[in-house]
Amino acid sequence: MAAVPDIAREPTSVRENPATLLPMPAPWALKQDRAVSPPVSLNGLTLAVVIPAYRVAAQIGGVLEGIPTFVSMIVVVDDASPDDTAVIVERSSDPRVHLIRRATNGGVGAAMLTGYRFALEHGADIIVKLDGDGQMDSSQIGRLVEPIIRGDADYVKGNRFVHTRQLAGMPVLRRVGNTGLSFLVKVASGYWPVFDPTNGFTAIHARALEALVWEDVDPRWFFETSMLIELGLVGAVTRDVYMPARYGAETSSLSIRETLVSFPPRLIARTLRRIWLRHFVQDFTPLALFLVAGALLTGFGALWGIVHWIQSAQTGTPASTGTVMIAVLPLILGTQLLLQSLVLDIQNTPKVPLIKELLRGSETITRPEDVRH
Repeated sequence: MAAVPDIAREPTSVRENPATLLPMPAPWALKQDRAVSPPVSLNGLTLAVVIPAYRVAAQIGGVLEGIPTFVSMIVVVDDASPDDTAVIVERSSDPRVHLIRRATNGGVGAAMLTGYRFALEHGADIIVKLDGDGQMDSSQIGRLVEPIIRGDADYVKGNRFVHTRQLAGMPVLRRVGNTGLSFLVKVASGYWPVFDPTNGFTAIHARALEALVWEDVDPRWFFETSMLIELGLVGAVTRDVYMPARYGAETSSLSIRETLVSFPPRLIARTLRRIWLRHFVQDFTPLALFLVAGALLTGFGALWGIVHWIQSAQTGTPASTGTVMIAVLPLILGTQLLLQSLVLDIQNTPKVPLIKELLRGSETITRPEDVRH
């Protein structure tokens, strides 16, 4: 196992302008005791696994042993864990394993950004996020990365909500919370076909990862959701892959209170930000026109109706038909325009992967059996 010295600084942005997609500058030198193991060819792509590790001493050994042999690099980021997580990782005899020890606890997002940067600097083309608590079946990594290898997606995530029989194994609170949260994330990210947004079993192509402005990715509990939102802003294509979860005696690090209290306002803020950037700044789309007109008409109709309703209540005189129609017609038309803007937003989901440009002019043959364990 190759060890990496403690890291005291937070990762910085991959680049100033995400649209340029230039090679990523290294923010600091990461010294190792030995070179990264040679890449394994998956249609010419190098696959790395990043594991954010915090209080997983009981599970991390088994997780490392279960990672398939076609993975070239395993990066474990010890997020200042107070238990023996780092000690157990250091005992690994697998030459693919590289341990990065953060000096301070930054959260799952900060740990992942640290691992992402290390993997990118060492030539990874596809990077898989695998939690260290054993809830994710590492034998499914091949299925997870297949859409990226085929050039059909830039980012792939697991979805535990496909088969109802296996879904019964998920705790009830998680099921209810994920269902409501999924709808809010659809609105905030613009990825309407995507479900189960907090699923942390993900894979991303280096091109999509380099396109992000990393300062905008949340370093803690909001990490997976903020990744979806930021990927939507750069036009990355996202796909869901059914991925069964395994629930044992481990305790989830996702705080229910944190989710209920902090997620809704963050999602509302990011929804407004996404709509502003995608439909007003980057391009003034018909959605923007419908949204502005719909909001103005609805607001005028509602305000007119409320004012005259109060006047009628105070004077005891019913409002005239004309007065009522002045309120009703803008409300109806405004609502229709707002609904049409929603339809346009659904149709505007990214469809052409960023990695398609890498595949143009080259012959790419994909056999799914080549990437299965």
